[in-house]
Amino acid sequence: MNPALPDRREQTLVRLDELLTERLEQEQARLVKAFAGRYLFAMASDDLLETSLEDHYGSILGLWEWFSQRPAGAILMRAFNPTLDEHGWRSIHTIVDVLLDDRPFLVDSLSMELVRHGLTVHGINHPVMRVQRDPDGRMLGIGEGRAEALLRFEVDHQDGDTAGLLADLRGVLADVDAAVEDWRPMRDRVLAAVEELHHCELPIAAAERDEALDFLRWVANDHFTFIGSRIYDLVADEQGDVLRLVPGSGLGVLRVGEAGHESKGFAHVPAELRDRARLPEILVLTKSTARSSIHRPAHLDYIGVKRFGEHGEVIGEWRFLGLYSSTAYSMRPSDIPLLRVRRQHVLQGSGLEPNSHDGKALQHIIDTFPRDELFQCDEQELLRIATGIMRVEERHRLRIFLRRDPFARFVSVLVYVPRERYDTALRKRMQAILAEGLDGDASEFDVLFSDSVMARVHFIVQTPDGGVAEPDVAAIEERMAEAMLSWDDKLLAALLEQYGEAEGNRLYRRFSGSFPAAYRDDYRPRNAALDAHRLDSLNAGGLALAMQLYRPLESGAERLRFKVFGLDRPMALSDGLPMLERMGLTVIGARPYVINRDDGAECFWVLDFDLSADHGLVVDVAAMRDNFQEAFARVYAGDMENDGFNRLILAAGLDWRQVVLLRAVCKYLLQAGSPFSQSYMEDSLAINAAIARLLVSLFETRFDPRYQGEREAEVDTLVQQVEAALDQVANLDQDRILRRYLHTIRALLRSNYYQRASDGGPKPYLSLKLDPALVPDLPEPRPRYEIFVYSPWVEGVHLRGGKVARGGLRWSDRREDFRTEVLGLMKAQMVKNAVIVPVGAKGGFVPKRLPGGDRAAIQAEGIRCYKTFVSGLLDLTDNLVGGKPVAPADVLRYDEDDPYLVVAADKGTASFSDIANAISADYGFWLGDAFASGGAHGYDHKRMGITARGAWESVKRHFSELGTDIARDTFTVVGIGDMSGDVFGNGMLLSRRIKLVAAFNHLHIFLDPAPDPEAAFEERKRLFEQPGSSWSDYDPAFISKGGGVFARSAKSIPISAEVKALLAIDAARLTPAELIRAILQAPVDLLWNGGI
Repeated sequence: MNPALPDRREQTLVRLDELLTERLEQEQARLVKAFAGRYLFAMASDDLLETSLEDHYGSILGLWEWFSQRPAGAILMRAFNPTLDEHGWRSIHTIVDVLLDDRPFLVDSLSMELVRHGLTVHGINHPVMRVQRDPDGRMLGIGEGRAEALLRFEVDHQDGDTAGLLADLRGVLADVDAAVEDWRPMRDRVLAAVEELHHCELPIAAAERDEALDFLRWVANDHFTFIGSRIYDLVADEQGDVLRLVPGSGLGVLRVGEAGHESKGFAHVPAELRDRARLPEILVLTKSTARSSIHRPAHLDYIGVKRFGEHGEVIGEWRFLGLYSSTAYSMRPSDIPLLRVRRQHVLQGSGLEPNSHDGKALQHIIDTFPRDELFQCDEQELLRIATGIMRVEERHRLRIFLRRDPFARFVSVLVYVPRERYDTALRKRMQAILAEGLDGDASEFDVLFSDSVMARVHFIVQTPDGGVAEPDVAAIEERMAEAMLSWDDKLLAALLEQYGEAEGNRLYRRFSGSFPAAYRDDYRPRNAALDAHRLDSLNAGGLALAMQLYRPLESGAERLRFKVFGLDRPMALSDGLPMLERMGLTVIGARPYVINRDDGAECFWVLDFDLSADHGLVVDVAAMRDNFQEAFARVYAGDMENDGFNRLILAAGLDWRQVVLLRAVCKYLLQAGSPFSQSYMEDSLAINAAIARLLVSLFETRFDPRYQGEREAEVDTLVQQVEAALDQVANLDQDRILRRYLHTIRALLRSNYYQRASDGGPKPYLSLKLDPALVPDLPEPRPRYEIFVYSPWVEGVHLRGGKVARGGLRWSDRREDFRTEVLGLMKAQMVKNAVIVPVGAKGGFVPKRLPGGDRAAIQAEGIRCYKTFVSGLLDLTDNLVGGKPVAPADVLRYDEDDPYLVVAADKGTASFSDIANAISADYGFWLGDAFASGGAHGYDHKRMGITARGAWESVKRHFSELGTDIARDTFTVVGIGDMSGDVFGNGMLLSRRIKLVAAFNHLHIFLDPAPDPEAAFEERKRLFEQPGSSWSDYDPAFISKGGGVFARSAKSIPISAEVKALLAIDAARLTPAELIRAILQAPVDLLWNGGI
C-alpha cells in the first residue's frame, strides 16, 4: 500500500468533518457526522480518495436523509442516478441503496443477484451500525440500539426502469429471511432424523448405518448452511413410485410451492432410476439443479435422508438443500464421517501398501479430490478415477474422467492437463468440446494448480434433457488432447508425418518458436511444415528464393496465392508487386512475415501475395507452377528482365527461357528499326498467346538438336499454322508485329539457345545469327551476316560484310539505336577495307546496368559486358581443327561453314584485346591470340598511340599550312574525352606546347583558362598513367584562376570572369549542355575530338 494513503485519507475525513460543521446546524451536524464517520470508516481508501470532497458531502447528506427515517423491521431500497441538479452530487454509476436489520448473507446474496442481472459491481460499502430510533423510526443516535445493515452498490449506469431489479433484490432478501429464520428448525429436523433412524430396524449393516448417522450429526454441527427442507412420502400409483410432499413440511426457501404435489425432480427421473428410491440406503448425496440465491452462486447441495417403516421398507425422504460450509471443504477427508470410510475402502481396494510411493500418491489424490465429488462418488467410481489419475501424473498426458449423476441431470468431468499447457483459451475449447460431446451446458468449472505437474479442471456439465446416453469418452479425450496441443506441437507432428523422424526433428529444432504470432494466426501447422522445409532449402540448397504458387480450397478459379520465402533482407513490396503485375496478375493484398531464429543466427522472411489473374484467365496451377516460380526467381535474381513479356508465362504457358527468346527477338526488331514499341509487341503476343506458342515451337523445331521427327516437314506445318492463325488476327498492327516475328525466326541461321553453361544450366545470354537478306524492312546496307547478342545486362550486334571480314568492337552508349551506329561504322569500314582481303565488319555492345559514379565499377561492368558479347559471338562461330571446320556444340546451322571471326579494338575497348584473346583461348578457337589485334602479343592501341599519332600528323600538317610551328609555339586546345582514353590521352601528350583550356567527357567538364603548358603537361601525363582516371582526379593546384572541374549532372555551373573571357560569353551561369556548346564554339586554335 502507498504509505501516503493513510495521511491523505485522514486529511479527507478531517476536511469533510469541517465542511459538515460549517454548513449544518449544530444538532444536525452532530448526527450527520456520527453517521458519516461510521459510513466512511468502512469505505476503501481508493474509493474514498477518488471522490471529490463536494461529492462526498452531497452523497453523505443525501444518504443521511434517506437513512434517518426507517420504520421498525422495514426494508428500504432504492436505485437512482445521482446528478448535481437533483441530488447535489454526481456519479457515472447507478447507485443501489439497501437498509434493513442486519442478518447473514446480505452482501454475497445481493451481489449475486446484481451480477445475475448482467451488472458489474464497481463498488460496495456495507457498514453495520447500531441505531437508536423512536417508535416512528426516526433516528435518535448512533452507537447503541438495533444493528442495521446499510449497503450501497455502485453498478453500471442504468437508463431504464429499475423496478424489476429492486423486486428481484427483495425476493433474494425474502429467501435470506426464510433461510435464516428456519435454520434452527432445519437443523433440528436433521437431528430428529438421526434419532429416528437410530432406533429403527434397518436392512443395512450397523457400521454403515452408524457412519451415515455420524455424517448427519457432522452436517448439523455447522458444516452445512441450510437453505431449504421438505419431507416426502414415497407412494405408488398407477404410474409407479412417486415422492409426494408432506403438507406443511416446507422450511426455508421451500416453505411454499408444490403443496399437495409430487416432487417435480423425482417425476422427471427415468423409471429405472426411480427404482433406486426403494433401495435400503440411508443417504442420497448429490447436487440440485437449482442455483442458490443465497451466499454462493452455486448449485445447491442435496442431502436426501430416507425414511423407513416399521418393517425396514423405504417410506419417504427427508430432503435438505443448502451449501456445505467452508470448513467442510478445508477439513481432511479422514476427519469427515462417510468420507473417511470411503477413503479407507478405496485405499484397501487399490491393493497398494499405504507407505509405498504409489500408496502415498493415491492418498494425496483422494485428499485433494474435489470435495463435492467425494461426497457424491461411490467407492467403485472413486477407485477407478483415483487410480486413473495416478497413472496420468506418471505419463504426463491429458486424461479425462467422467461421472454421471445418478439422476442424469449432470455429468462431472475431471480433466487433467499438463499445467504448462493450460490457459483460458484451452479451457474455453474444452468447454465447447464437452458441450457438444455431452449435449449439455459446460459453463461451470473450477481449476486447481498444485505442486503436481498436472493442472486439474473440474467441469459440471448440466444435461437438462438427460444428455448423451453413452458418451464417447475416448473421442472426447482425443479432441481435448488435440485442442491442448500448441501450434508448435502440431508443427512437430506435421513435420514428423511429412519428413520422417530424423528430418522432422531436425527441422523442428531449427524452426520451433520462430514463426511469429501473425503467421500462426494465418496458417495451420501442416502448412507451416511445408514452409519450414522450403525455408530450410534456402540455406542448404544455396537458393536465393523458395516459392509456392497455390490456390486455396476456398478460392475461386481466378484467384491465386503466391508465397515467397527468403533469407536475410526481406523482399520489398515495391519490388515484388511490379514483378507480379508484369506477369499478368493483379495484387489484391500481401502478408509479410519475418521469421527469426531464437538464437538470432538467421532471419528468414515470408511474403504471401493474394492474386487475381488478369482478363479472367484461369490458371492451371499444377501445370504452371514450376514455370511461374522459376521465372519469378530469375527476375528477382536479375537473370531475366522485368517487363510485359513475362505475361506469357501464364498466358501462353511458356517457360522463362522461351520468354527470353521472344524478348530477344523484340530487342532485335527495335534495333532493326521496327516502328512498334516494346510494350506494343508485348501486348500483341499476350493477346495472341496461341500464336506466341506456335512461334516458340517453330524456333525449337528448327534449332533443337535433340529433335527426332521430320524437322523440315514439321517446320512447314508450323509455318502454315502460324499463317492460318494470323489470318484470324483482326488488328492490323498486331498482324504486322507477329509476321515480323515469323520472318525473323525464319531468318535465323544459328542460335546458342541449346548450349549449356559450365554449371549444366542454360547460358545466361542468347546469341542469334541472322541472314539480314531475309529480315523484312531492314535498313540498308544489309550486311552478309549478323549476330545479335542479348542478355539482361548487355545487348550487342556484330555486322559483317562478307565471310572474311575484320573490324573493331566498340563500347556504345546509344542504347536505343546502337545497331544504327554500328551499321554506319561497318559501311565506313567496308570502304576502308576495299583494297585488302578482309571486308569490313563492325560490332558494338551497350551495357544496360552500369553502376553510378565510381569509374572502376563502371569499367568492371563494361568488361563483364564485353566478355558476354565476345562469348556470344564465338558461341556461333565454327572452329578449325586440323584444318577442317567444326561446328559449335548443340548448334544447328542453316548456313555454310563460317570459321572466320576477327575483332579489333575500338572506342572504349582499346585495352580489351587481351581479354578477347583469353576468351578465344578458353573456346580453343583456331586463331588463338590473333583473334583480337593488339594485346600482349600484338599492337596495344593505347600504349603505342597508333590512332593518335596518325591523327597528330594531320594536326601538324594543318598548323604548318597556317605558318605555326607547334613544336616551338604554344597553341590553345579544347577537347572531347579524358586522359584515360586512347586517342585523347595520347594526343594530349604529343606536344609540351599545348594549352588545354577546356575539355569534357560523359561525366565532367574541365576548365583551365590560362594553363601553364609545362605543369599541365606533367599533370596530364600523370592522369594518363593512372588506371581509370577521370577529370575529377586532376590536381586543382595546377588549374589556373577561374577554372575547375564540374559535374555534368549539376543543375547549373557558375561562370568566372576568366572563363567568360576565354569563351567570349557574358552569362554568369550556364547549364552543362550550354557550357559544352560554348566550349565547342570557343575561339581556340584546335578542337581535339578524341573521345569519339
